[in-house]
Amino acid sequence: MIDEPVNLLLRDQIAWHWTNQLRERLAGLTDEEYFWEPVPDCWNVRPRGTGSASSQAGSGAMVIDFASPEPDPPPFATIAWRLGHVIVGVLAMRNAAHFGRAHTDYQSFEYAPTAAGALAQLDAEYTAWLAGVESLGESGLARPCGDAEPLYPEDSLARLVLRINRELIHHLAEVCLLRDLYLHTRRETR
Repeated sequence: MIDEPVNLLLRDQIAWHWTNQLRERLAGLTDEEYFWEPVPDCWNVRPRGTGSASSQAGSGAMVIDFASPEPDPPPFATIAWRLGHVIVGVLAMRNAAHFGRAHTDYQSFEYAPTAAGALAQLDAEYTAWLAGVESLGESGLARPCGDAEPLYPEDSLARLVLRINRELIHHLAEVCLLRDLYLHTRRETR
């Protein structure tokens, strides 16, 4: 039997996906794609004071659409919205809760006004997440999440890492699919 460190396996799982399936597919994302609304009434990231969402969040010139409680079914979300969710809700808030990043949440975050800016935010939070997970070592993965994860405080940090890996794979695959849809829709209209 090969004894491999669980921490390394968890980081390798998402790093492989990031390197081999995801990050290159996001290269060259244009602002037009980033904000593209393929159907009416999409949730998006938009300049403050515009849009039709019942509520918006953000501390800068750009805000992200949302509603609480979330409608059922939820509105269709753009690449910008999905990246905002991954950057803030999946990574930045966890980096703040577990790895010393300054506090942030959907209300206080400054959303990027460009695709390039959002990708830079994504890269920074992803890098911080991987470094944070690595810093846990093997023993840190066994610690409970505690109050930082109110929905599952008793779960181990290893289980949280698995959950975040699934969220990254899931949501960023949606972003890639939207890029494909954008490309193929534009080909048909040329």
